[in-house]
Amino acid sequence: MVKIRLKRLGYKKNPVYRVVVLNSTTKREAAPIQQLGFYNPKTKEMQLDKTSALEWIKKGAQPTQTVKYLIDNCNEEGKLNYIKKETEKLSKKAQAKLKAEQEAAVAASESASV
Repeated sequence: MVKIRLKRLGYKKNPVYRVVVLNSTTKREAAPIQQLGFYNPKTKEMQLDKTSALEWIKKGAQPTQTVKYLIDNCNEEGKLNYIKKETEKLSKKAQAKLKAEQEAAVAASESASV
């Protein structure tokens, strides 16, 4: 069975991955059948040959979960459509205070409408 998966490169605590097509019985670092692109999870930089990846899937290659996510979330040029989360993480105290303010606002609007 042929798989599309990531091949780890880079040094310690700084991974960089290549998206490659390999036989499922070979090791991760084996010579690939075809290299489709690369992915850097730290900088969210990616370059992928999406048409070749989709052709391999049509031929019966099985992508791993991570590679499937990358293929689904890249544009036609092969760049990752990464949307940075704009929500701030709040402490438990700040969350409780925000919830109390929202409840007070709802109570005030209900009393004003009655």
